[in-house]
Amino acid sequence: MNADYQQARQALGLRLRDLRLNAPGGRLTGLQLAARTGWAQSKVSRLERGNQTPTAEDIEAFAKECGRPEAADELKAMLRDVESHVRPWGRQLARGHRAVQNAHNAEHANAALFRGWQPAMVTGILQTPDYARAVFTRNSELQRSPRDADAAVRSRLKRQEALYDSTKRFHILMWEAALRALVCPPPVLISQLDRLHGAVGMDTVELGIIPLAASLKIQPATGFWVYGDQRVIVETWHAELWIDETANVRTYLRTWDTLRESAVYGADAHNVINAARRALGPR
Repeated sequence: MNADYQQARQALGLRLRDLRLNAPGGRLTGLQLAARTGWAQSKVSRLERGNQTPTAEDIEAFAKECGRPEAADELKAMLRDVESHVRPWGRQLARGHRAVQNAHNAEHANAALFRGWQPAMVTGILQTPDYARAVFTRNSELQRSPRDADAAVRSRLKRQEALYDSTKRFHILMWEAALRALVCPPPVLISQLDRLHGAVGMDTVELGIIPLAASLKIQPATGFWVYGDQRVIVETWHAELWIDETANVRTYLRTWDTLRESAVYGADAHNVINAARRALGPR
């Protein structure tokens, strides 16, 4: 589990425990508070130990039954700090993918150097509209979220304008498997590979491909982006991890540097892309 997230959740749990132990009407036991809220005593324990993330409603009930309803605002501010590190897809996608894309656009505006790793699909900053639409549609199905693929594509294309900003640099690594994964219809993937072929020569982009046959020093795990040297965003199946703690950011930078040692560039990268294109047959 992300250490930044767990530390923030434990801090919130300690504040909840303090509220219970210092209730105006006298100290409450966990069993007493559970009876007042209608929860199992184990839930009170999990919340206070930082083993479960409370909802805003949980916090309001906790504060009210401890006789301190005014403390709810402070506690919900701490909850927002917890959720700034782990952003569950269920909450993020409640209004569709566009809002998530807009949040990423804001992060892009504040950084000049980007390092990305993507083992499973073509990275978003280089996706064609049709490829991006296929990805958004299939993830909406998985997450059972509102389908707003067209709006999400427009937001993603807005972010791609940064590729033509001479003040920004994108150092991108992809595994060859990402070039071959049929997450879209074959004709869409063919056009996407043509787009990648052109990206190899862009002034702002350094695109490295790790061939399937390459020797790897570490396993090609989940994709991530490093924004400058300050923040990492990692996508998992259940949430995005927003990582700010310096030691953890450095771990991802070392990971990226290690993966880079197995990558090929320039003409060699073109050869890998062309091989993936040929495997799809004629248009």
